[in-house]
Amino acid sequence: MKFIDEARIEVMAGDGGNGSASFRREKFVPRGGPNGGDGGRGGSIFAQADRNLNTLIDYRYTRMHRADRGENGGTNDCYGKGGEDIVLRMPVGTVISDFETGEFVADLDVDGKRVMIARGGKGGLGNLHFKSSVNRAPRKRTMGEPGERRMFKLELKVLADVGLLGMPNAGKSTFIRAVSAARPKVADYPFTTLAPNLGVVRTDENRSFVIADIPGLIEGAAEGHGLGHRFLRHLQRTRVLLHLVDLAPFDPEADPVHDAKAIVEELRKYDESLYRKPRWLALNKLDLIPDDERAERVAAFLEAYGPVERHFEISALTGDGTKGLVFALQDFLDADRAQAEIERAALAAEEARLAAEADARAEAAYKARLEAALAEDDDVEDGEDEPTAQS
Repeated sequence: MKFIDEARIEVMAGDGGNGSASFRREKFVPRGGPNGGDGGRGGSIFAQADRNLNTLIDYRYTRMHRADRGENGGTNDCYGKGGEDIVLRMPVGTVISDFETGEFVADLDVDGKRVMIARGGKGGLGNLHFKSSVNRAPRKRTMGEPGERRMFKLELKVLADVGLLGMPNAGKSTFIRAVSAARPKVADYPFTTLAPNLGVVRTDENRSFVIADIPGLIEGAAEGHGLGHRFLRHLQRTRVLLHLVDLAPFDPEADPVHDAKAIVEELRKYDESLYRKPRWLALNKLDLIPDDERAERVAAFLEAYGPVERHFEISALTGDGTKGLVFALQDFLDADRAQAEIERAALAAEEARLAAEADARAEAAYKARLEAALAEDDDVEDGEDEPTAQS
């Protein structure tokens, strides 16, 4: 199936049905009252995350989605039937934004999450609602409200813990094949990866993480060279970036240090928050370097590249060094998740404290109003008793 991670759709919720203006008509009942029913509500449109989908291809070719309108109200107090709602199923990780303004609408980041993106119109009121003691035969009714009509931009951002970075042919696909069950295409020419690939890395029976491989970047991606920045959005949800560097490029004139720094610069141009994510270096293809030259080649690269958070020396093809790298990533992710849980618990506690303080203030204000009201009642009673005492 073709991988599509962007789409534009137009949604039209259903209009509400019109209210009815009718009167009771029966034999021997010369002045029957109003009995016009309300119109039904229009159908709404929802977006729901579905983990069984991994592409937006359904919305690339079907762009208009329209819900049914509500039925009009009828006689004999009959209300119109509401329009059927529409549920648009989208891959987990889909971000919905307004196409015209760019305003954020929803993030379907959890399987089963459902969000209303277009509300159906309310049904109109029938004339039975307008009967009163001075208007026994109202002929007034209201029309149904129109449903919302909007255009949305859909962007799929895959959910992964680790994101792979690197130039084309840096060995990213080979690495993900070595550490997971994913089987992306591998070949000896650039841009063999044309769409993101996800792989689950299991380090223990109950410990695992998800790694994402995206097409390689080249210098000038911000200007549209190569595949550009199109797939970098898939790394925005990751916790750590793993930058693979080819220490044994096919081109003898290629400079691994220059290429590695070019990737970092492209990250900075694309998104400052992505640039600031933890980023580790994996110096790959050491199997192509003679044993007596490896240490010198690695030391020269690190000296020219500058400070790095962490670096690993691996060969994705033979698997050398990958096990230690995988376990280091798992430990980092476990610690990061634990810290995130602590922060969420602290945030929840703070929200509960603020809510309790707000409730206490509301209770105090209520008691103050009650005491003030009782005091006013006492003043009125005292004022009424004084004339009686004087009399």
